Amino acid sequence: MFVNNSCTVHPIKITAKFTMAHRPVTRYQSNMKRLFCTLLGFAILLAPTVSFADEADTFLQSEMQKHQIAGLSLMVIKSGRQVKAAGYGVANLELNVPATTNTVYEIGSVTKQFTAAGILLLAQDGKLSLDDKISAHLKDTPASWSNITVRHLLTHTSGITNYTGLDGFELRRHLTQAQFIREIGKYPLAFQPGDKWSYCNSGFSLLGYIIENVSGTNYWEFQRERIFKPLGMEATRDRNPHVVILNRASGYELTNHVSINRDYDLTDIFSAGAIVSTVADMAKWDAALNGDALLTAASKQAMWTPAKLNDGKIKNYGFGWFLDPYKGHKSIGHNGATSGFSAAIQRFPDDALAVIILSNTDEQIASTLAKKVAELYFDKKP
Repeated sequence: MFVNNSCTVHPIKITAKFTMAHRPVTRYQSNMKRLFCTLLGFAILLAPTVSFADEADTFLQSEMQKHQIAGLSLMVIKSGRQVKAAGYGVANLELNVPATTNTVYEIGSVTKQFTAAGILLLAQDGKLSLDDKISAHLKDTPASWSNITVRHLLTHTSGITNYTGLDGFELRRHLTQAQFIREIGKYPLAFQPGDKWSYCNSGFSLLGYIIENVSGTNYWEFQRERIFKPLGMEATRDRNPHVVILNRASGYELTNHVSINRDYDLTDIFSAGAIVSTVADMAKWDAALNGDALLTAASKQAMWTPAKLNDGKIKNYGFGWFLDPYKGHKSIGHNGATSGFSAAIQRFPDDALAVIILSNTDEQIASTLAKKVAELYFDKKP
């Protein structure tokens, strides 16, 4: 069932570039906020299929109003069946394009599970080991990285500095692999490999380079040929903003409660977060994870085993997946956030349940919403 707006949402004209810093709210901005909330409310609540709305519709429509989310797509899978597929609001405010299950969103760090899968595929091929030193697969690494393994990168336990927020890693710079290693290598390790857990996009970018070096092909080509194409994920690819991508959603940020087009001075997040996809494609990925045709049972067990630190402490993170239980239910999931987008896939294996939410908001809310939606389906039969 699709829940799309039937009202006209007029574009909001912003004449100056805003930052995320707080500034006085002008009368114009205040009026625009009221206009946005009113029109978005109509867009969500006066949907043509509202008479058939269920609890998930009601919950998500309310949350979209509360958080000023322009568009959102949902997929709920129970016991291998798609029991709920819906689009809410709009993929583009200016053109009033409805969000659907085929709307293409940036999925941010949900990308990491695909990068981890790429590494595991190469391990299945016998081309690398998870306990290889990364210096065996990357050129000119700093001496301080000599004890870092592929496993350390997969589990965020390498100690390498996270490039998020650092200057010099913008997409417009187009750093080569050698330049990236040289630039991030200038920063000292935050801790010795395996001593601590600290979320690190840099590590997953390095994993992308390892995939390229070991496979002998481009990261995106590898993902397409080994994962996307075999699974029929035709809309899933690189987010490259210069390329025209059919059904791509526009990303929105909130400044003083006013939606503006997202900042396009992007960090080059590569294999750490640059995939775009749809909930329909992500459902195919979920289905593949339920079988052994792509990843073997041993690979999936490794991917979903909590990381163990040097002191024996356990961190509930595998290879690109958080493993924290949710209200007594075993949970395997990950959120993703890029400028203007929020995404999540939450899998509950003991309940044979998966919830996928993709949205075009800068608020990191998709994972919370996915878990709340999951609560509505825990006890339901498919």
